[in-house]
Amino acid sequence: MADFNKVLTPGDYENGELNVVIEIPTGSNHKIEWDRERACFMLDRVEPVAFAKPCNYGFIPQTIDEDGDELDVLMITDQPLTTGIWMKAKILGVMKFVDGGEVDDKIICVPEDDRNNGDCYETLEDLPKQTLKQIEFHFNHYKDLKKPGSTEVKGFFGLDDAKAVIAESIKRWNESDRASK
Repeated sequence: MADFNKVLTPGDYENGELNVVIEIPTGSNHKIEWDRERACFMLDRVEPVAFAKPCNYGFIPQTIDEDGDELDVLMITDQPLTTGIWMKAKILGVMKFVDGGEVDDKIICVPEDDRNNGDCYETLEDLPKQTLKQIEFHFNHYKDLKKPGSTEVKGFFGLDDAKAVIAESIKRWNESDRASK
């Protein structure tokens, strides 16, 4: 398997497009993470089934979020995606999120070319309100059995806010020792 941080760029985020690597499919309770030291995926833990992911979960290569990991992506699709694929994505916005006191924002995307739904999603407002409610509920409660109250969704924000978060994460990457490896 290739090291995604070496073979992919973040994409053309200034024009609303990203390269995204999928870690966890919609509906999975497996916490699969990219192990950047070994350049492969690992099963970090198995979550309770009640806390299965409400959407696909992945990351943007060559980024570092404030929590020290690659910047997370919530990928909205009609069907679950497979762990380990990468895809071009259209940015809709960002979910501001705090996990255990650390900023852990999530960029919200859809496939860049989604002919199944006619590319109908252009902004967060185009998504069904229920989809955002389910995502918010999941992230506010998915650690309740082990660490109640340790997560908090701060809100959903649009494209410009998402681009600012991405730009900062790319800057962190470029200033890190990871960029030179």
